[in-house]
Amino acid sequence: MGTAIYTNGAYLTHNPSWHSEDSPYKAQQISKMLAKRGLAPKRICEIGSGAGGILKTLRDSMPKTCHFDGYEMSPQAFDLAANNRAPRIQFFCEAIPPPGTATYDLVLLMDVIEHIEDYFTFLRKMKAVGDFKILHVPLDITAQGAIRNSLSRGWDDVGHIHCFTKELALKAIEHCGYEIVDYFYTSRSELPSNNWALRAASFPRRLAFSIHQDLAVRLLGGYSLLVLAK
Repeated sequence: MGTAIYTNGAYLTHNPSWHSEDSPYKAQQISKMLAKRGLAPKRICEIGSGAGGILKTLRDSMPKTCHFDGYEMSPQAFDLAANNRAPRIQFFCEAIPPPGTATYDLVLLMDVIEHIEDYFTFLRKMKAVGDFKILHVPLDITAQGAIRNSLSRGWDDVGHIHCFTKELALKAIEHCGYEIVDYFYTSRSELPSNNWALRAASFPRRLAFSIHQDLAVRLLGGYSLLVLAK
């Protein structure tokens, strides 16, 4: 599996909304991190901006002095982003900013590195793109996933060719030369879903999470990690 699935329409076939329904929640988590660390970026870009919902949501909630650029290699997702074009937002059908682009205050990498074959090289390239980075990384390696033998399912469904725990994600980011500033878990149970199995699993996951966060995530899954790095 390579990048072809994002350009030939295969990913769109499996994910016709390009996960637009998740955008408000993800934007809320970004805003939570920015507020927690007292950051007020004026120029924000998102790599792998998809249908553009995250940037549009942030644009509607952040000061009017803030400008947003979205970079998306998929022409299908780029076409979907037409619904989210607005003043102070630009979308580009390119994988990354071209040489000569001015440095951004904040670079968003929301559910990106698990899709990229050589994400080490990619992350090193991203260092020069902006001052701060926010990464959102699904934590697919769990005891429940191993027992159910479901770790490889993400390859076909959502293109997850790499799997992470919290520790592996943080170690990989640091390995690429970043300083971890802060991080916290985000819950998939707070994303909109019509899947009854996911809804049924949300209560025991939340209960276990309230008792011991790390152990609950390792055992039952259902969480991602939002990381602020520089």
